[in-house]
Amino acid sequence: MIRAVGAPRARTFGFALLATLPLLSGCASVIPDADSGRPATTSPAPPRPAGTQRPYIPRPSEGAGAAAQPIPATPRAALPATPVPADAATAAASGVVAGPDFATLGVTAEQASAALVAFRISCPSVQRRTDTSGLTQGADWTESCNAAKSWKDGDASAFFTNYFGTVQVGAGTAFVTGYYEPEIAGSRTKQPGYDVPIYRRPADLIEVDLGQFADDLKGRKIRGRVDGSNFTRYYDRTAIESGALDGRGLEIAYAADAAEFFFLQVQGSGRLRLPDGGIMRIGYDTQNGRGYVGIGKLLLDRGELQRGQASMQGILDYLRADPVRGAAVMNENPSWVFFRELTGPGPLGALGVPVTGRASVAADPKYVPLGAPVVLSLDRAEPNGLWIAQDTGGAIKGANRFDSFWGAGDDARAIAGGMAGRGSALLLLPRASIARLIPAP
Repeated sequence: MIRAVGAPRARTFGFALLATLPLLSGCASVIPDADSGRPATTSPAPPRPAGTQRPYIPRPSEGAGAAAQPIPATPRAALPATPVPADAATAAASGVVAGPDFATLGVTAEQASAALVAFRISCPSVQRRTDTSGLTQGADWTESCNAAKSWKDGDASAFFTNYFGTVQVGAGTAFVTGYYEPEIAGSRTKQPGYDVPIYRRPADLIEVDLGQFADDLKGRKIRGRVDGSNFTRYYDRTAIESGALDGRGLEIAYAADAAEFFFLQVQGSGRLRLPDGGIMRIGYDTQNGRGYVGIGKLLLDRGELQRGQASMQGILDYLRADPVRGAAVMNENPSWVFFRELTGPGPLGALGVPVTGRASVAADPKYVPLGAPVVLSLDRAEPNGLWIAQDTGGAIKGANRFDSFWGAGDDARAIAGGMAGRGSALLLLPRASIARLIPAP
């Protein structure tokens, strides 16, 4: 979340809330320079936009709430490692270092139990999937997945100790943001107070696999539409907000608050709280192929927000303070997500299985085998412990970059909305993988 391709879901699409709002408190789709360690930009701040034709109407009942106050912690130092080659694009190319035994990492029994449940769910997909990180092969997971079927959740720490070893990828320096499953007011039909359209995938939105045309483009895709005899880019957010899709019967529901829906698009899935008290769950179907632009970074660059205000909650407050200005700022992110109604368990991650609050993370599959356990040790205590990589995100790129999933509800929203932790990370890999990667002396 390639950008033109479309991103995985919630976290699929960059769907990671903090990941995609660069800098919700230091997180980032395009991570702000001061927090990302990247060279500071010298380009001028983008100009302020003019208003749009369809300003949203904020609902006072949909308060932004407050981001949770971080609980400080002292992260474990990363292991010494050789410099990562400048052209490294996978975990294998970045180099791995053998880590300590899992039993010494201080993972609680509760964390291990939740991780085992998530790992067990992932196993069928993990064993079928081609690992693009270069760290594992499908057969490497057979022993641990077979054992997980009948292993007692209450003895999960022993499971991970027996079947996995730890490694550090590259420098091991981790950056972790958060995402959650939002719940916003919505209706299946358009009615007063519910007029923000939620669209299904349009039939004219076409995805092209460029690998069919050139070997050096394998794995790359673009999205667009046919206009006469030309293939052109699909409508951006401004065009859609201006009515490009009106009258086509694509609406599956209507949201009450455009700002809340904007953040639900960032997450990639969520719940609509219906007027009768019922719940309609929606999930990512596709995206318009336009690159994601994090409005958090734009507002910081312009001085519209200060760093202490750049949480999801702070950005919502900003958008609601002036609906015309807020609509214009949201339209500066040209990406638009299309949804489908979900009737089974969810939300679903990139592995096609449900992600679990406080147990699932999104990661870059070029650096983390999806399905692999991950141990985080950060300067913020809440994310510390054991997670399972079950999702991806458009802003979640590179080694040791993770987006932690916190579930649904007010607590999940408060933690995810301001999550930004730094420290170190270790991957748990099947012992067969480690033997191949790090031969015994």
